[in-house]
Amino acid sequence: MGSSSVITPEDVLESLMNDGTIDALRLKIINQLKANEELKKTTIKMAEQSKVLNTPGAEKQTKRELFDALRQELETQVLEKASKSVWELILDNNGLGKEINHTVERVFSKLSGREPPLFPPPEANEKANDKEKEKEKGKGKGKGKCKETAASDSHEKEKSNSASKKRSFSELNEQGEGEDHQVPAKSDEPPAVVPEEDSQVLKT
Repeated sequence: MGSSSVITPEDVLESLMNDGTIDALRLKIINQLKANEELKKTTIKMAEQSKVLNTPGAEKQTKRELFDALRQELETQVLEKASKSVWELILDNNGLGKEINHTVERVFSKLSGREPPLFPPPEANEKANDKEKEKEKGKGKGKGKCKETAASDSHEKEKSNSASKKRSFSELNEQGEGEDHQVPAKSDEPPAVVPEEDSQVLKT
């Protein structure tokens, strides 16, 4: 199959079935279900509480009869729990699920003529997202510091302007008070002489 051909999921599945991979994965899933103690305990508890075993006269029935009756009563419930456990195994990125992902990717790469890995692992995407978030936080902190610095500088300027205004007002007041209390300087020139005619007029 050429590299220019479009590879479909059916192509990958057919290849996995032909080379026996599906059978091997199915066997692994069955073995892990058998080893699932929680699923075992749940199934046994359901059987012990079933109507079949708690019906009077059940002890007189054969094993085959009891098994058929239990399957009819509990089959759907047990299969639902088993199906849930299977999906947990398939989606487990640290166990069988990881193996399935690598197997499918390997077969797809082989069919398409491309080199694996075709997709980055989830851990790589998470690390990249974490780095982006850290960068955004760093930018936000830098902007906050710039704003704080600008506000501090503005506040200091206002204080400086206010202090200079207070000093100029106090200096003006001091100058004004000095002018009010200043004693006029004595003159060395003699007082002006009033003419006699003018003095007589003033006396009359």
